[in-house]
Amino acid sequence: MRLEHQQLFSGLIRLHILHHAEEEPLYGNWMIEELRRHGYHISAGTLYPMLHRMERQGYLSVKTARADGRIRRVYRVTAKGRRALQDSKTKIRELFREIVGNN
Repeated sequence: MRLEHQQLFSGLIRLHILHHAEEEPLYGNWMIEELRRHGYHISAGTLYPMLHRMERQGYLSVKTARADGRIRRVYRVTAKGRRALQDSKTKIRELFREIVGNN
């Protein structure tokens, strides 16, 4: 992801986080690697504040868990996050059809 487009894509990244947090609990480093697979090169200094903000806003819940001898913050989608994701999917489909067309 080009730095100049980062703000434009930040909403997509948040939706991607909600999507995966709905599928199964996630932690930050895993999410960084997942985003990298999709071409988003996001640093921990960008992702972790985003996760914390989404938690404060009520879209994610967090628990600490021990894994590989380390304590990790593990994120899950909340009911509010699930509703936001579902509403967003509807809007994304509509917008996608408008931008891309029926090709």
